[in-house]
Amino acid sequence: MTKEIWLNLPVKNIQKTIDFFTSIGFTLNTHAPKNDAMASFKIGKKDFIVNFFKAEVFNSFTPFKIADLTHSTECLISIDAENRDDVDQLLKKAEEAGAFVYAKGGEKDGWMYGGGFSDLDGHKWNVLFMDFSKLPPNLINHGRSI
Repeated sequence: MTKEIWLNLPVKNIQKTIDFFTSIGFTLNTHAPKNDAMASFKIGKKDFIVNFFKAEVFNSFTPFKIADLTHSTECLISIDAENRDDVDQLLKKAEEAGAFVYAKGGEKDGWMYGGGFSDLDGHKWNVLFMDFSKLPPNLINHGRSI
């Protein structure tokens, strides 16, 4: 049976990764090893784990080539925000820490507000506040939202 899920991402520099994600409010995972080859963070109220590994170490996990994220996306990592201000604050912190904000905070479909940034290694992050009280009726499925 599956116990947990976590995300592993390759990075060029562990210390710069630690500095960046700490400055935007992520919490270092003290249960993970601390060394110059990896950094682990807890994100959100449910402590979702994101592990960052030096590219050389990450390469040892898989026979596949690490994606060049300069002009592409391997996935979109989404962060659920408490409100619109939290979206804007996280985007601001990310930009101040060196991220490229590719989408400023803005409304979408009348019930979502979000934006996005690329971290120091090009991984794409989406910060989103969803106001389910404004969810259109056609998107509600038997009383449960999508």
